[in-house]
Amino acid sequence: MRQISNPPNPFESQHRDLLEPAGAAKLTLYADDTREILSHNDSPDLPFRWSVNPYRGCFHACAYCYARPSHEYWGFGAGTDFESKIVLKKDAPQLLQRAFDKPSWHGELIVFSGNTDCYQPIEAEYGLTRACLEVCADYRNPVGIITKGALILRDLDVLARLHREASVLVYFSIPFSSDDVARKVEPHAPSITKRFAAMNALSNAGIPTGISIAPVIPGLNEDDIPELLDRAYAAGACTATYSLLRLSGSLESVFLERMREAFPERIGKITNRLRAVRGGALTESQFFKRQAGQGPYWELIEQLFALAKRRAGFPDDDVSAIPQTFRRPGVEQGSLF
Repeated sequence: MRQISNPPNPFESQHRDLLEPAGAAKLTLYADDTREILSHNDSPDLPFRWSVNPYRGCFHACAYCYARPSHEYWGFGAGTDFESKIVLKKDAPQLLQRAFDKPSWHGELIVFSGNTDCYQPIEAEYGLTRACLEVCADYRNPVGIITKGALILRDLDVLARLHREASVLVYFSIPFSSDDVARKVEPHAPSITKRFAAMNALSNAGIPTGISIAPVIPGLNEDDIPELLDRAYAAGACTATYSLLRLSGSLESVFLERMREAFPERIGKITNRLRAVRGGALTESQFFKRQAGQGPYWELIEQLFALAKRRAGFPDDDVSAIPQTFRRPGVEQGSLF
């Protein structure tokens, strides 16, 4: 683990400076006794309304993770606290079942996870994601998954059941083509090689998969886009998407600190190109603008993705409609009583 390093928490009224060098961060788990598990998304530029986050914080420690500032709501930091102080929702499966039993729930798509990776390493021990997916399968509720975790292969049986009786689509987040580069930016995530292997295994088992090239970091990984799309299509992916890096809140200082450390010779190029596609700023928070850029260089990236996607073999319209499959166990659809 890295030495403890967190930007100031804007929700804390006091700031403390260490009088000696910071120690190494240590993994600590916290239990969350939340009474609700479904997170409602009201952002108009995201394609889903509901998500389930069995965990808060993420051991993968990706320098660019947009969820880092959300850890500050817990009184933690957005830096090393985010990857070493993990909050788990131990009652997540029971809470999800309770939500599905409410008359107001009609079976909308649920995304795992809208915040942090549902297949980060502690899932191997706690199995909260698997248990939640089993609830979704029991109720035939459509599911979308976004992950870097090769651990997802453990749950192939549940995913097959969801695909057969409801709907499931697994996006693998793969923003780099090089294992070496990825290790510097995503230090504890499975290698790029393992992610493509997991994608291939799911695809061969009939599970629909996709690649999410997110984030695109101008000056670092835009040239990887054609290779990533070729490898994804070869691994059986049926869809592909991408989005531009956004550095909201405290994430900006965490990202820049880690990029200077990992790529001292490229940090100037990265920040200059970010400003080129963000109208002179490093980030953008406005809906419908925050995940895409502007200007000539961003237009080149858009054209590169579109051309590479078409050459790889992906169809133009590659996402099917979500079916209405939701059923409560033991309730016969169409019964009058």
